Amino acid sequence: DLTRSITVEAQGEVAALKDNINEMIRNLKDTTRKNTEQDWLKTNLARFTRLLQGQRDLLTVSKLILSELAPLVRAQHGVFFINEPEDEEPLLKLLASYGYRERRNLSNRFRAGEGLVGQVVIEKDRILLTDVPTDYIRISSGLGEATPLNIVVLPVLFEGEVKAVIELASFHRFSEVHLTFLDQLTESIGIVLNTLGATMRTEQLLKQSQALTEELQDRKSVV
Repeated sequence: DLTRSITVEAQGEVAALKDNINEMIRNLKDTTRKNTEQDWLKTNLARFTRLLQGQRDLLTVSKLILSELAPLVRAQHGVFFINEPEDEEPLLKLLASYGYRERRNLSNRFRAGEGLVGQVVIEKDRILLTDVPTDYIRISSGLGEATPLNIVVLPVLFEGEVKAVIELASFHRFSEVHLTFLDQLTESIGIVLNTLGATMRTEQLLKQSQALTEELQDRKSVV
């Protein structure tokens, strides 16, 4: 039982034995915790890989990610921004959400450097907010509403390019294993989004080619 330790008063060799046993229990407890966390990490990374395999629609992918990810890391609020560059400059547009209600004073588009969503585009690294002010954002349900404790903003990268940004808010602190999981998951999501984008561009080119072929055939028929 790794929740227990020896607390009896002792002296000499018995005291040394007690200390050694308690140290062994602490080490075993720490090792067990780390192994459990690694199992959780690997299992859920593999699960997301299976979930995203074969997906061909960007909106479906973004909704699926949020609906599966938020409960897993104990988040009650989430938004997914996709990068659709404009004039060769990054432009993050709100694509999907989880438990989110749009408000007039909040933008659903961000350029590089604008707000924290735009800031992660520049830094290309996650931003974690702790002890969020009470007037910053409210998570609401049919029973009430409250302020989240933590907010994490995550860039989704592929070969150094920001493909998307995910923002999550939670009543609980994100644990270290949760943050490690999010960092590794966004790498996988980046690969999926890049593949999806390439597929969509290929399909678009095929449609244009087919339309051009049909137009040429119509012209020949007229001639």
